Amino acid sequence: MWEIFNQAGLDPTPQRATTTWADFLRSQADALLACDFIETITLNGQRQYILAVIEHATRRVRALGTTAHPSANWVIQAIRNLVMDLHDASCRARFLLRDRNGKFPALMDELLTESGIKTGPPVSRCRG
Repeated sequence: MWEIFNQAGLDPTPQRATTTWADFLRSQADALLACDFIETITLNGQRQYILAVIEHATRRVRALGTTAHPSANWVIQAIRNLVMDLHDASCRARFLLRDRNGKFPALMDELLTESGIKTGPPVSRCRG
């Protein structure tokens, strides 16, 4: 591409008056959270599920809790605690990305929406 632009006498990276892609991504990072379950096996062989959320702007990971049995009630309480923590920290998050894991109850999306955080369509996991 550089050769084509150069032969045509065009600068391949013209100065733009608009925001750059990197600036756009940095500005949106403040609004993004992502959550998922991390499955682990303890030293005594017990399976545990850790619910974790990452704030993309700061790369801060919040471990919301761990349990052997992530019931809907457990997840809802963890999300309530997250919403309170985000409010106390004046976090500007507006979107939470998650996969289609059946451990995420529908009420979770409702609680987040009430607090001003949209979950949007769940994202699929890429397998490669």
